[in-house]
Amino acid sequence: MAAKSTDSLKRILMGRIGAAHGIKGEVRIASHTEDPLAIASYGPFETDRPGLTVSITRARLAKNVVIASLEGIFDRNAAERLNGVSLFVSRERLDAPDEDEFYHADLIGLEARLEDGSVLGVVTAVSNFGADDLLDVRLRETGKSVYLPFTRAVVPQIELGKGYLIAVPPEGWLEETPRDPEEESEDQ
Repeated sequence: MAAKSTDSLKRILMGRIGAAHGIKGEVRIASHTEDPLAIASYGPFETDRPGLTVSITRARLAKNVVIASLEGIFDRNAAERLNGVSLFVSRERLDAPDEDEFYHADLIGLEARLEDGSVLGVVTAVSNFGADDLLDVRLRETGKSVYLPFTRAVVPQIELGKGYLIAVPPEGWLEETPRDPEEESEDQ
């Protein structure tokens, strides 16, 4: 099993700041909480910028993003400088997930095994591009990555304590869905 980084065990990604909104320093936040507005109750947030912490002082929902005012940010220029900043909380501050629920950080580093027990690869990320969650699996044999839908049909079993999950890729999926950017550009 691949080792999980200490950092991923300590911090959970709660959201990511996007573009500035308006001229008064508000920002758009892509929230990763079940209720998008709940993100406002988790701060202050650690970030991926050394020394920067962020606190949300006010939040409202606008379509599929949270529009938020941040402590100490009062103009568009300051808000624009925060574009792309990831917002984290320490794992200890969160409740334990319910049965059959997982933090994405729990899945990263798990071996992805086929039903026969052979190792397919390692989960390197969990992504969502607007539909369902996808597991990014780096294949053991080729080192290339593929996305697997994170559904019960494709991932019927997760053994966190044992460090693996069972994957049942749809027929032909591994051959037809390359994720390696170099391979994709060669095909064009």
